[in-house]
Amino acid sequence: MHDPHSEQMNSHETRAAGGLALVFAFRMLGMFMVLPVLATYGMDLAGATPALIGLAIGAYGLTQACLQIPFGMLSDRIGRRPVIYFGLLIFVAGSVLAANADSIWGVIAGRVLQGAGAISAAVMALLSDLTREQHRTKAMAMIGMSIGLSFAVAMVVGPLLTRAFGLSGLFWATALMAVIGMGLIAWLVPHANGPLQHRESGVAREAFASTLRHPDLLRLDLGIFVLHAILMASFVVLPLALVEKAGLPKEEHWWVYLVALLVSFVAMVPFIIYGEKKRQMKRVLLGAVTLLMLCELFFWQFGDSLGALVLGTLVFFTAFNLLEASLPSLISKVAPAGGKGTAMGVYSTSQFLGAALGGILGGGLFQYAGLEWVFIGCAVLCAIWLGFAVTMREPPYVTSLRLPLSPLAVRDAGLVERLLAVAGVTDAVVVADEAAIYIKVDTEQLDRTTLERLIEPAPAAC
Repeated sequence: MHDPHSEQMNSHETRAAGGLALVFAFRMLGMFMVLPVLATYGMDLAGATPALIGLAIGAYGLTQACLQIPFGMLSDRIGRRPVIYFGLLIFVAGSVLAANADSIWGVIAGRVLQGAGAISAAVMALLSDLTREQHRTKAMAMIGMSIGLSFAVAMVVGPLLTRAFGLSGLFWATALMAVIGMGLIAWLVPHANGPLQHRESGVAREAFASTLRHPDLLRLDLGIFVLHAILMASFVVLPLALVEKAGLPKEEHWWVYLVALLVSFVAMVPFIIYGEKKRQMKRVLLGAVTLLMLCELFFWQFGDSLGALVLGTLVFFTAFNLLEASLPSLISKVAPAGGKGTAMGVYSTSQFLGAALGGILGGGLFQYAGLEWVFIGCAVLCAIWLGFAVTMREPPYVTSLRLPLSPLAVRDAGLVERLLAVAGVTDAVVVADEAAIYIKVDTEQLDRTTLERLIEPAPAAC
């Protein structure tokens, strides 16, 4: 359709997207840096057991899962910035508590408090307030890339920082990163005119029930739940396997993660391109889940030398990063028109619940059954996921549009029915409160001329 706006992000939008991507990156860096080191360095804490180390690794997921959607809804009422500042302050408090802890219980309490700073939904809503429709996907992709990059950096920097300053120093560094995040919100991210009511970027109560009943969305929610459960459980034992089975000192683990992540980022790109271009995302998903399952079985059977563990870690991260990048894209494709924000809210909650369960499961299995059983448990989780994923339909290859409507068009009871008859339009819903219509279209089949003729833009929309 004809776009009256600029094709490029303006400076206001670039600052918003860049600033919020950095806020996400610094906060996620603080969350992820603990992963590769807590299992090895945490055992020196008073009262530490493998089960409690696992709880400490996954604990933040419990409070994230509980508070993320409520914090997002609160930001609709009192504003985005107060919620984001408050969440970052809670994260700082949790980091300081963990930094001063001399027992495993202090670290667990700190991690629980860190997770209570659940600002993801509020940050995404602020991004929506500060960017125009046609640039929002691009801006959200910047945040997605910042999360992926922060994960990669955390896996390398975490061991290096802990080697230099100890576990306490690592938590002080995470507190500093949250403070930097507050500075970015204050001085780099522009101010919005006010919260936008926008169903694609926040949780809409009216879309909640249908999201929880949608079979393919539930399959994807199960997928991200299992993926993060496996990540956390694996990192209860992988660092220990590198020390105990491969004889690699914990101070040297950083290079294993650096090599694995660099190779995996390159290795996954062809599969993402193939899935999107050839419209074979389901095949790519099933292949990656199978690869992850085989990787866990490989760790179980052959993970007793440095070479085998490095190879396994490389394959693990290739499958993990491929799935981490693919699943949000699938959510966007599968979610009904106007339901993407709600679908992403439930998806993120599932992710954090998976992280919590994975840490607890990994620690418990390791303590009571042994290291090998953690890998077996992860393989079983993959098999369950695979069983559900096989029954998923091939996702529709569609793009979401939100178009403003004139008051006359909002009252037109037959508009949605006429739009659904247009070639390439797969779903449509009018949201009267926003004076807008949400449409899902297959761009390769779309009859743009007919679509433009049917929708008369609202004069005030520009």
